[in-house]
Amino acid sequence: MPGASLTAVEDSVLLVQLTDSHLFAEADGKLLGMDTCDSLRQVIELAIDEQPRIDLVLATGDLSQDGSVASYQRFRRMAERIEAPARWCPGNHDELCAMREATRGTALMEPVLELGGWRVVMLDTLVAGSVYGMLRGDQLELLEQALREAPDQHHLVCLHHHPVSIGSRWMDTIGLRNPEALFEVLDRHCNARALLWGHIHQEFDQWRNGVRLLASPSTGVQFAPRSEAFQIDSQAPGYRWLRLHADGRLETGVSRVSGIDFEVDYSVKGY
Repeated sequence: MPGASLTAVEDSVLLVQLTDSHLFAEADGKLLGMDTCDSLRQVIELAIDEQPRIDLVLATGDLSQDGSVASYQRFRRMAERIEAPARWCPGNHDELCAMREATRGTALMEPVLELGGWRVVMLDTLVAGSVYGMLRGDQLELLEQALREAPDQHHLVCLHHHPVSIGSRWMDTIGLRNPEALFEVLDRHCNARALLWGHIHQEFDQWRNGVRLLASPSTGVQFAPRSEAFQIDSQAPGYRWLRLHADGRLETGVSRVSGIDFEVDYSVKGY
C-alpha cells in the first residue's frame, strides 16, 4: 500500500488537527447558537500565528453539519490558508459523496501518508444515518496492511469516533461500536504510537498498551466532560498540535481562541 510521501526538513514534523467544525452551506450558519464558520476562521488564524511551520493538517470528521458540497468547499478554502498538505476523514454528520465531490482531483481523502519517519493512517468510521461509528472490514484491512508493510515506521492512526470510554454516559453510547476489532489489529503490531480522534468536542489524553489516546476540542461548540446527559461546556474553540519526532516520540498540546461569546441555543435538543 504505497502512501504519498513528504520529507521533513528536520528530525520532527508539526501537525495541526482541526475537527468537528460543523459548517453549513450558508456562511452564517449556527450550531447551538455558535457561528461555526467564524469560530473556525479564528481557530485557523490562531494556528497560523502560533505555529511557524505546519507540515500537515488533519481534519478528523464532522467538517459539515448539513453534508452539503458547499460546506466542504468552504472548509477546504478556509483550511487552505494553512500552507500545508491536508488529509480528511469523515464523521457521523458528514456525507461521503459530497466530501468526495468537494475534494475531487486532490489527495485530501487519500488514507495513507508518509511524513518523515511516520505514517499517518486516516480511517473511515461513518455509518450512514447513525451517530455512532463502526470500522468496516475494509478499514480494518487498510490499517492491518499499513502497519504490517511498514514495521520500521511510527504510525499515527486517525479516526472520528472514540474507541474508549471517556466517562460521559451520553457520549459513550455513540462512540465506536467495535473498538475490540481496532485494538486487535493494533495489539498485533508494535509500531502504532498514537490514536487521534474527534467527535467528543473536548480534550482527552490517556495511554493504552504503549499507544497514546488523544482527542481534541471542536473548532466550534464544546461538550462538557464527564456529563451524564448532553451538555455544552463554556470552554472556547480550539485545535490540537502534534510534533512527531523521528525516534517515535510525540509531543502535543491544545490551544484555544479567546474572545468568542455566544448564547447557547437550548432549542436544539441532543446531538
